[in-house]
Amino acid sequence: MGTDVLSLRMDQELLERLRSHAAKRGMSVQDYVVQTLIRDDFDQRFQTAVEETEKFYGVT
Repeated sequence: MGTDVLSLRMDQELLERLRSHAAKRGMSVQDYVVQTLIRDDFDQRFQTAVEETEKFYGVT
């Protein structure tokens, strides 16, 4: 699997908050942001799967 580069522009306040959250977990800001995006993507895919299952079984 290859990698690509994503560049973000953010204000200093947000960057400091990200640094703080990452430091609490012993992570770099980059790793923290990537893990957050992965977790959010999983949550969205899981929710979609639940909704599709409920539709299939007629649960509302």
